[in-house]
Amino acid sequence: MDFKQFIQNSVKKIRDIWKTNKIQRASRITYDVVWNVILFFIVIGIIGAFFGVGVGFGYFASLVKDEPIRPYESMEKDIYNYEETSKLYFAGDIYFGDIQSDLHREETKLEDISETLIDAVIATEDEYFFEHNGIVPKAIVRALVQEFTNSDMKSGGSTLTQQLIKNQILTNEVSFERKAKEMLLAMRLEQFFSKEQILEAYLNIIPYGRGANGRNIAGVQTAAREIFGIDADEVNLPQAAFLAGLPQSPSYYTPYKSGGGLKSKEGLEPGITRMKVVLSRMFELEYISESDYQKALNYDIVADFIPESESPIDKYPYLTYELEKRARDIIMYMLAEKDGYSKEDLQADDKLFGQYYILAERDLRRNGYNIHSTIDKEVYDAFQEVAKNYEQYGPDWKGSIIDPATGEEVTQMRVEAAAFLVENQTGRVISFLGGRGHTPDNQINYATDTNRPNGSTMKPLLAYAPAMEKGVVQPGTPIADVKRTWRAGDGSNYAPINFDNRYHGIMSVRDHLTVSYNIPAVDVYTRIMNDNPVDQYLKKMGITTVSDAESGNHSLALGGTHTGISIEENTNAFVTFANGGQFVDAYMIEKITTQDGEVIYEHKSEPVNVFSPQTSYLTTDMLRDVVTSGTAAFLRSQLTHPNVDWAGKTGTSQYTQDVHFVGYNPNVTMGTWLGYRIPQSLKCSSCALYEGNRNLKLWAELMNAATEIRPDLMAPQERFNAPEGIVTRSICATSGMLPSELCQQAGLVSSDIYNINFVPTEVDDSLIRGAYVLVDGKAVLAGPNTPKEFVQDDGLSFNPEWLIRNNYDKLEDLTQLYPSHRREAWEKITIPHISDQSTSQVTDDGKAPEAPTSLKNSGNNLSWNASASKDVVGYRIYRANEPGAAFKLIGNTIENSFTLSANKGVYQVKAVDYFGLESNASKEIIIGDFKEEKPDKPVDKKEPEKPNRPNEPEEPDSGEDDTDSGDNNNNGNGNNNGNNGGNNGGNGNNNDNGSSNN
Repeated sequence: MDFKQFIQNSVKKIRDIWKTNKIQRASRITYDVVWNVILFFIVIGIIGAFFGVGVGFGYFASLVKDEPIRPYESMEKDIYNYEETSKLYFAGDIYFGDIQSDLHREETKLEDISETLIDAVIATEDEYFFEHNGIVPKAIVRALVQEFTNSDMKSGGSTLTQQLIKNQILTNEVSFERKAKEMLLAMRLEQFFSKEQILEAYLNIIPYGRGANGRNIAGVQTAAREIFGIDADEVNLPQAAFLAGLPQSPSYYTPYKSGGGLKSKEGLEPGITRMKVVLSRMFELEYISESDYQKALNYDIVADFIPESESPIDKYPYLTYELEKRARDIIMYMLAEKDGYSKEDLQADDKLFGQYYILAERDLRRNGYNIHSTIDKEVYDAFQEVAKNYEQYGPDWKGSIIDPATGEEVTQMRVEAAAFLVENQTGRVISFLGGRGHTPDNQINYATDTNRPNGSTMKPLLAYAPAMEKGVVQPGTPIADVKRTWRAGDGSNYAPINFDNRYHGIMSVRDHLTVSYNIPAVDVYTRIMNDNPVDQYLKKMGITTVSDAESGNHSLALGGTHTGISIEENTNAFVTFANGGQFVDAYMIEKITTQDGEVIYEHKSEPVNVFSPQTSYLTTDMLRDVVTSGTAAFLRSQLTHPNVDWAGKTGTSQYTQDVHFVGYNPNVTMGTWLGYRIPQSLKCSSCALYEGNRNLKLWAELMNAATEIRPDLMAPQERFNAPEGIVTRSICATSGMLPSELCQQAGLVSSDIYNINFVPTEVDDSLIRGAYVLVDGKAVLAGPNTPKEFVQDDGLSFNPEWLIRNNYDKLEDLTQLYPSHRREAWEKITIPHISDQSTSQVTDDGKAPEAPTSLKNSGNNLSWNASASKDVVGYRIYRANEPGAAFKLIGNTIENSFTLSANKGVYQVKAVDYFGLESNASKEIIIGDFKEEKPDKPVDKKEPEKPNRPNEPEEPDSGEDDTDSGDNNNNGNGNNNGNNGGNNGGNGNNNDNGSSNN
C-alpha cells in the first residue's frame, strides 16, 4: 500500500468515527471539565484579589489612621517652611556672605532655574512627574517586590512629590507607616498645588552635599553658586547633569571635602560617573540629542569646580559675628514684644531671656532674612589692611600668667588693637577694627566685647563737662594742682598723683585738661559727685557698665571703673559733644528684611539731650587744645589732613595697661585702643614711640585711610561754631575772678570763653600789697626779724583771707601754687605768714649764713660770689681805713656787687639771712697803697663777735613763729635747694582703681 492510499484510508476511518458522534461526546465532556476548572480558579483568583486588596487597603488604613487630614493652609506652611540662610550686607546693599548655619540654603524661583537643569532633575528623579497624581503605582509595586525578595538591585519608588513630603512634613524614618503616610500626603498635595509649585519647592529644599568652603548646602541656587560660582539659570548641560545627580547621595558625590577644598582625583570620580548616568538617562528620554550627549560626556567638569573659598566667617569674622549678635538681639526683643514682654522684662529674668534668645537664634538661621548693615565696605577693608601692616604696636609680652578666663598658663601675648568709627549726626557705625586678627584661640572683638578702664578719656565725660553744665567751673576757672588727699567712702585716704609725679600749681581748667593732670580732675569731680553724675550724665551718653554706686569713687573721674567701658561706648559718648550736647546711640544694622523685601525692622535714632550746646562747645574748644598743644599734639604731624577741626582726648589706665584716644570733628568720631588680652604694662624702653603716641599713630593711619576713601565725610571743611551764649571774659589767673588793679600790675590777667550764664561777676581779691624780700631770687613777705634795709616796698602778696577761703592754708608748701606757666610773674607774689600753718615760708635753721667768696675789685666796683646759703636776703659791706683798723658798715645791697665812693681802704662783705643772722666776713681786699709802719704798741685782737640779730632783743618774742616761717620758706625754695623732691615723691601710691596717666 502506498502512502497516498494510507492517507485516504485513515481519513475515511475518521469520518466514519465522527459520524458515530463518539468524538463529539468525549470532547464536550473534556471541555466542560477544563472550563469549569479554569472558571473555578478565576473565581478563586478574583475573590483572592479582592481579599488581598481589601487586606492591603485595611493595612494601609491602619498605617495612616493617626495622620490628620491636613488643610491647604497647613500644607502650604509646611511645604514652604524650609530653612533659609540669612544674608549679610555692607552699606549700599553690598552682599558679602551669610550668617553661620548648619545648612546653607538660598531660595530661588522656578523661572530663575535653567530649563536644562529642570529636565535633568525630572529625567533622573521622576520621569512621569507631569503625568502622575503624586505616586506611580508600578514603581511602588516594583519597590515592594524588591523589598520582599530582598533584591540587590533596588530602585526608588518615590516621586518628587513624595520626596518633598518626606523632607518637609515627615521624616527619613524607614518604615511602611512613614511610606504609607508619604503616599497619602503626596496625593493630597497634588490636589492643592500645581506641578510648578511642587517642583519649585523641591528644587529649593533638596540637599546637595557640601560647598567649596565645606559647609552643607541645599537648594539648586545654593548648589550652583557654591560648586560652580554661577546662578542656577546659568548652568550648562554637564553642570546641570552633575547637580541633578547629587541628591541621590550628596556627601558621596559632592566634589568637596568636609573641611573645604576639592577632593582627590579618586574622590571626584563617583560624582563624575553619576553625572554620566544622568546624561545617559536624559538621552534615553530624548531630552538631549546624541550630539549634545557626546559633547557632555567629554566635558571637563572638574575645571568648573570653584576652588576652596573663604566663608564670610573666614574673610570677615569680626563683622559676621557682630552682625549676627546684633540681629539676634533685635529679633529677640521683637519676638518678646509681640508676646507682651519688654526689654527690661527679659533683662530682669534670665529664664525668660534664655527662652527668647533661643527663639531668636532659630528664627535668624531659618527665615532667610536680609541683614543690611551700616558698615562701609571700602573703609572697613582699609581698616583691616592698616591693622595688618601697622608696625608700631609694641613688643609681644613674654612671661608667665594664668589666663583668668580659661585657667591656663599664658607665656606670650601680642599687643591687641581696636577702633570704632561713628557718624555723629546719625550714629551710623561706618567701620570698626575688632582686633589684629581673628584666630581660634582669640576670637574677642576688642571694639565691642571687651570692657577696659578708659583712663583720662573719662575726665571730660564725667568731671569737666558735668561741672560746667552746673556752673561749678568754666574753661578759665583756676584749679590748684597741689598735693591733695580725699577721704574715700570706705574711710581710706585717696591721694592721686599725676603721670609725671609732680605738682603744677594754679592753672585753668583748660590747661589742666590739655595736659591731662589728674589731681584737678578729681578736685572738680568732688564738687559734683554727690549729685550722682553717673546717672545724670554718663548713662545718658550710652555708657552702661558703670553703676550708680561707683559715683562715690573719686578715682572714677580718672577712668577707674570696676568693670571698664567698651571701646564702642567710650567712643560713642564723645559723639555727644560733637552733636552739641545730644547723644545719638551708635547702631550697626540699618534694617532687616525678608526675602520678599518686607521690612521687619528699621533703625530709628532717638537723640537724648545730655548737655547744653554751650557746655558742649566749651568742652570741644578745650579738647581742641589737647590735639593742638596737649597730650595728643603728636597727632597732627601724622595726619594727611591736619587742618581739619579736630578735638579729642587721650587716656591711659593704671600701670599703663591700656591706652586710648577718642577724636572727633563735625562729621565723625573715632576711638582707638591698644592693650594686651590679659592686661599688662605697655611701656617699652626700646620702642621708637612711647605707648600713647603708638596709639595716636594707629589712629592717624586709620583716619588717613578712611579719608582717602571718603574725604567729604572724614575731612570736612566746616568747623565747630560757637552757639549763642558763648562770650569771652578777662579774669585774674589766680582766682578766676574779674581782674583787679593789682592783678593787672602782676601781669596775671588771662582771658577765656564762658557760658554767659556763668561769667564771673566779682573782682579778684587774691592779691594785696605787702613788703617783701628776695630769698634765693623769690619774693617772700618780710618777717618780723627780717632786716629792714633789705625789704622792698609796695610788693604784691597773696591775701591770707583768700588763701584760707580756698583751703590753700592747709598746704605744707604754698609755693606749690606757683605754676610753671608765667612762673616769673607768679614768683613776684609773696607768700604771707599764716598763723595756723604748720610751717612758714622760710625755715630758720638757727645758723648764720655762709660767707660770700671771691671778693674782688674792678675800678671802684666790688663784686663777690653769692653765699651758698639759700635764706640770704642781702649783703652788708664793711670798710676799714687801713689794715688793722676797725671795720665800719658803709652800705648794703641785695646784689652781688657794690659801687664804692672812695677806693682806698680795706673792705669785707657779710651775708645776711631772712632772720637777721650775719655771716662771717669774706676775705679782706685792700684797695690803694699803705706804707708799712710799726705801731707804737701792739693792737689788741678782739674775739669775733657772736652773731646777733640787729635792732631787736637777743631772745625772740616767739620762737614758734620763727620756726614756722623757716619751715615754710624751706619748702618754698624747693625748686632750687632740692627740697621739692619731697613734693614730687611725697605720694608714692599709684593711682587707685585705674587712675589715668594722661
